[in-house]
Amino acid sequence: MAENNKDLQQRRKTRLRFQLRRKAVGRPRLSVFRSGKHIYAQVIDDTEGRTVAAASSLDRALRETLKTGADKDAAAAVGKLVAERALAAGVTNVVFDRGSYIYHGRVKALAEAAREGGLAF
Repeated sequence: MAENNKDLQQRRKTRLRFQLRRKAVGRPRLSVFRSGKHIYAQVIDDTEGRTVAAASSLDRALRETLKTGADKDAAAAVGKLVAERALAAGVTNVVFDRGSYIYHGRVKALAEAAREGGLAF
């Protein structure tokens, strides 16, 4: 059963990335990964194949202020931080890559905080 879930998760991620590639039109991608304990976000420029900005709940500045890295407050803090770092790198427009996760809970909190931080998607 677990193997089947991995296959479905991989298919969802592949399908989403294919759609994003068509719609991106040269914009970088804001990619989200969440684990049971932490959440991570990266702004990736796929044309050059490099990470422009990144943030996670493991960052030293956030770790001291957060109670845990696995809640909506942590996701919102990571979203604001990645938006701040992306703007400093000169990126304002991105496409949101939620991976195989549904747009709900921590993923949604991160996206909304990134929008409030100044990223457009």
